[in-house]
Amino acid sequence: MKILPGNTVGVDLGTTYSSIAQIDAEGEPIALENTEGKTITPSVVLLGEDGKVIVGPSYERMSIENPKNIIEAIKRQMGNKDFFVVYQGKKLTPEFVSALILKKLKQDAEAKIGTIANAVITVPYYFNDVRRKATQDSGKIAGLNVIDIINEPTAATLAYAWSKGELGRKDLVAKEKTIMVYDLGGGTFDVTVVRYTPTSFRVLATDGDVMLGGLDWTRRVVDHVAEQFHRKFKEDPREDPESLMILTQDCEQAKRDLSGKAQTPISINYKGKAMTVALTRGDFERMTADLMQRTRDTTELVMQQAGVNRGELEAVVLVGGSTWMPVVETMLEEVTGVAPTRDVKPEEAVAQGAAIHAAILEARETGGESRISKAVITRLRSVTTTDVNSHSLGIKITDPNNRTRKINHIMIPKNSAVPHKITQQFVTNSTNQQRVHVCVLEGDASDPDACTTIGDFRITGLPPNLPAGAPVEVTYQYDKNGRIDISARELTSGQAGKIEIVRDSGLNDSNVDAFENLAREYEVE
Repeated sequence: MKILPGNTVGVDLGTTYSSIAQIDAEGEPIALENTEGKTITPSVVLLGEDGKVIVGPSYERMSIENPKNIIEAIKRQMGNKDFFVVYQGKKLTPEFVSALILKKLKQDAEAKIGTIANAVITVPYYFNDVRRKATQDSGKIAGLNVIDIINEPTAATLAYAWSKGELGRKDLVAKEKTIMVYDLGGGTFDVTVVRYTPTSFRVLATDGDVMLGGLDWTRRVVDHVAEQFHRKFKEDPREDPESLMILTQDCEQAKRDLSGKAQTPISINYKGKAMTVALTRGDFERMTADLMQRTRDTTELVMQQAGVNRGELEAVVLVGGSTWMPVVETMLEEVTGVAPTRDVKPEEAVAQGAAIHAAILEARETGGESRISKAVITRLRSVTTTDVNSHSLGIKITDPNNRTRKINHIMIPKNSAVPHKITQQFVTNSTNQQRVHVCVLEGDASDPDACTTIGDFRITGLPPNLPAGAPVEVTYQYDKNGRIDISARELTSGQAGKIEIVRDSGLNDSNVDAFENLAREYEVE
């Protein structure tokens, strides 16, 4: 993606909070404050009755609004073609709602640094191709030139290594360090093992869950309090949207308080009845123990896949606001044998790392000397990165051992280094076959129904009278952003087949353009 004139930034588009950052002249990644003077903005959108859109409204403002006009955790719906919100007679997709959050971040940051043209936006490692495209579309709708999509743990690693003064330093001994990035945010979870030197780093293994985060811990507290209230009064505050919203806010605050306190009270008022529940940290950890166990299982799996044993990591880096829960540190030290570090700010590290990556791209393409010092430019240009794919990529084919069923044939296994390219041969099934239909799958299961179908493509223009069993060469390629490109050719005639990729989710170019025009109509506050 070509870099346009104007400022280049990094954006952490989070489930519960978002942040935007930029490298300053001396090479410091600075998280930019919003109009409220904070470096993080709630990823909450209030669709006002008057046509005004408020991003990151206060709890006080939310409490007086109709809950149906409040959209939270939209990141969990990215790429979901069936999800939309109707507002002023228009269907707003997750891409559009996310674009409103990006628009707010852009507006506020421009008040500090001037016009912003380019952005690197982060995504969880476990986002598939459809979700990555949706994120890219959101940036375009918000008026940003998205020059790259970077994985959140990769961004956090950049921020950590850069903060240590190690990255981009050719004068340092090229000693390898192996670290883990444990990223537990408001709505998603990733854990990644990375090995790096002063001038390069590569991801060894990664895994995660796009439907696991601090929201799930909060919901456990909500259910606990609501059930106690119901047992006492035979009334359930979760049945009323407004009461549920207020209770959720109170339980979220209680969860945060328990990171520094052994006990906290939660008061609830509903239908003229009131009670206070005293919640201890021990109770909280017991009622959410299965959630923490899920992150522990993933952590142990990633260490195994990376070939790293207990005690062999140089550092365990905490990223994401939910890592403030004390049980996280306890669990990680048990598993890794290393005390976790907070050398980077958990809420800002991902945006700061994205800003570093943006500056690297800027330095390589345009030089960037007009804004950044030459010494920093030299450091940025010397850094190379290698990521891995988080999902296996396969093709639905006929099982050679059972012609009546289909199986998932894996082309590129999970945790392969990217960019990655592979070519394999397949054969036609029948005589005089005119085209080949291939279904593209993400997942490790042999059963295609247990995998995610991310689209399909057709090889057309096959020559006439082609015999059954004619070879067809198919090439799968992951680019460095985890995006997918597929090509094919029929080998008997030497003719290249035509390829059409049909995605089953996401917006097409005309949809994006239409939403971009619509976004200009809404005044974002």
